[in-house]
Amino acid sequence: MSEARTSKRRTSFVVLALVFVAGIGFAGAMTGGLAYSNRMELCVSCHSLQVPYAEYRESVHFKNASGVQATCADCHVPREFFPKLHAKLMAAKDVYHEILGTIDTPEKFETHRWTMANRVWDRMKANDSRTCRSCHEFSNMDLSAQGRSARSRHGAAEDRGQTCIDCHKGIAHELPDEPPEESATAEESASIDPDAA
Repeated sequence: MSEARTSKRRTSFVVLALVFVAGIGFAGAMTGGLAYSNRMELCVSCHSLQVPYAEYRESVHFKNASGVQATCADCHVPREFFPKLHAKLMAAKDVYHEILGTIDTPEKFETHRWTMANRVWDRMKANDSRTCRSCHEFSNMDLSAQGRSARSRHGAAEDRGQTCIDCHKGIAHELPDEPPEESATAEESASIDPDAA
């Protein structure tokens, strides 16, 4: 075998090894970055998220008899890679509106609450409440251990093909008041998305 051919193979091997190592490094950095951005401390560090954070702290997802806590990311960030990546990219809107001051006071937050909540509900409806189902799955429920009303409703919901958000709006955050038709403004239609973390 000629020296040139051997040198070319060696160079190709080194390049492939470097690409492989760089790929592992990139994957590790991305995984670490995604995990870091899922931390609740980071999610609630934005001033505008203090209103929903206070509501969440009063919910069963924050404190309950079993001690199992669902964090912001558990409810708002899918576990699957590509949906998770999409949610993270959508978080750019949250940062933009944080900087802009769109919802930086409780009054401004309340003005936009209906629009923001409906975006989250629509997304959850479209994906069959994927984040809820990472903890709450019909097939894993022991309906006999539930109260009569819950047992009846969960059984019927499964039969009708309903999803969690059809019945469980307002679990971790206060339900918004529906605004009167005439008060809907272009500002309320602005792209504010609290579902990305």
